[in-house]
Amino acid sequence: MNVTYPNAQTVRLGVVLRRSPGVTRWAKWIWKAVAVLPGAPDASWKEMRREGDVTEYHAATLPLTLYTSDTEAYVHELQARAPSVYVVLRETPRGKDTPLEVAAVTVSPYEAQDYCDSGEEIVEKVPMPPAVLAWVGAFVDAHHEEEEFIKRRRNKARTDRVQDGIGDARIAQVTDVYRAPSRRVPGDAQ
Repeated sequence: MNVTYPNAQTVRLGVVLRRSPGVTRWAKWIWKAVAVLPGAPDASWKEMRREGDVTEYHAATLPLTLYTSDTEAYVHELQARAPSVYVVLRETPRGKDTPLEVAAVTVSPYEAQDYCDSGEEIVEKVPMPPAVLAWVGAFVDAHHEEEEFIKRRRNKARTDRVQDGIGDARIAQVTDVYRAPSRRVPGDAQ
């Protein structure tokens, strides 16, 4: 199913993952997303650089789509101390050549939080490149509309005029249903 969103914009981002030796005997390798490459060509685990035991791979190229309905999230991210792109990774089944699959990229911290909540994915923050920062900023300038905060007003009904604690008004009751039960002494007849 191909769905089109009005005014949505997409750019392709290459994701760079770094593999370095683990520091414990239980983890042979440590994988970390370290960069994104705007406008990168398609790639599938292409080795980019090797220094000793540390290797960087262009793991995948995915679309980063901005939606007009998510501009509030983009504003939130642009106001962060260090704006970031979030890379969503999934572990692949054992026996595969690559231990991780790049599932998505986003600049929405709200979407990234949703991925974190599932517990199934690994979400890594990568510094947002200047070109992506300018593109997201221009998108926000063109499409963001600040929503006015409207404080919820309470109902001004007078609650002190209603007898409280009688329970359901449809059931006739003589006393308060929330009263303490009367104490019965064993052997007393009623």
